[in-house]
Amino acid sequence: MLSLLLFLILLSICWPLALLALCLYPLFWLLLLPFRLLGIAVDGVLELFRAVIMLPARLLRGKT
Repeated sequence: MLSLLLFLILLSICWPLALLALCLYPLFWLLLLPFRLLGIAVDGVLELFRAVIMLPARLLRGKT
């Protein structure tokens, strides 16, 4: 909702820039998509390392 409000403000102040931003947004989204996927993969690897490191503590703790 905030992004729509900011877009409308930009549209009222400088409409050519707002239309340019509207046209270039899908291109930027496609360019940034690999970085998002890389972030998801790195997060998964770090969670796996955390789970492996915490496994002995979870096993020693037992059922509670």
